[in-house]
Amino acid sequence: MASEPTTVTITGGGGQIGYALMFRIAAGEMLGPDRPVRLRLLEIPQGMRAAEGAALELQDCAFPLLIDVDVTDDALTAFNGARIAMLVGARPRTAGMERGDLLAANAGIFGPQGKAIGAVADEDVRVVVVGNPANTNALIAAASAAPEVPVHRFSALTRLDHNRAVGQLAETLQVGAGDIDGVTIWGNHSATQFPDVSHATLRQTQGSWGGMPVLEALADRLGGREAATAWLDDVFIPRVAKRGAEIIEVRGSSSVASAANAAIDHVRDEQLGTPGRSWTSAAVVSRGEYGVPEGIVCSFPVRSGGIGLLGDGYEVVEGLDLDARAQGRLAASVEELVAERDAVRELGVL
Repeated sequence: MASEPTTVTITGGGGQIGYALMFRIAAGEMLGPDRPVRLRLLEIPQGMRAAEGAALELQDCAFPLLIDVDVTDDALTAFNGARIAMLVGARPRTAGMERGDLLAANAGIFGPQGKAIGAVADEDVRVVVVGNPANTNALIAAASAAPEVPVHRFSALTRLDHNRAVGQLAETLQVGAGDIDGVTIWGNHSATQFPDVSHATLRQTQGSWGGMPVLEALADRLGGREAATAWLDDVFIPRVAKRGAEIIEVRGSSSVASAANAAIDHVRDEQLGTPGRSWTSAAVVSRGEYGVPEGIVCSFPVRSGGIGLLGDGYEVVEGLDLDARAQGRLAASVEELVAERDAVRELGVL
């Protein structure tokens, strides 16, 4: 077991996603069975009692990897020495709230948190934003932490969308989720995102479909290429993009366990690497890849060699061919991200 614990800070530690995260992190599911962790739970004053109750439960679980748990409503205390920061707590959109109001409210959360990260976090801190609108909240936090923390250390969660896309394909093709490789989420974590299967393949274990492109398998399953394209456009893409609303309608509350699971997947793959897969999806700060304007936080296909001797976290997989359909969908999502960036600039945040 590593001797030095990794400090993981979770904001919104008293909320449902934070609650779903912390026990799995303490059990070693995110960073592995030999890496001890120290948890810091940041909450607003009204949420402190819930976070304190969760800390008591963590103590009662007696996780061997969990060194200690701190609960605080002070950002400087919460992010002090943090190696991993998971920004979960955000201002949700309520009835009658305009998107500009939502961005302004979240700027008041993620701006100060970014400043605190820049001031006191570990010099190699990695930050993933889960709270929506995740891409632009990550942009705000990264800008506020600069220049102390390089912008490439910040990312936003589109792994939930990625996992949802894989799950839908697995159900339709009646294969295991682990048998599908090469799915990509492009753009914003919103209804404009583009779940792309044009480079996805099935693993060799899938009988007559082994090694086949997913598009060909869909055509075989659904009765031809035209039927497969219609299913992708009319069923698959809208369902992945609106899955959160579907879950709220069915369950009566938002997706919690799947969001927490995706956040754990995101951090684990960045920290430990993505060997054995072509890539996964994450929203990272663009450097102009695929014509996306530099500086916005956009979802791309990414891979990681881990953090340490083998790599420096997520990097964009370049050189994939995008047809006119894919380029158009990506452009629409990027247009939304640019509009959000410009709205935040008007607030004087960037």
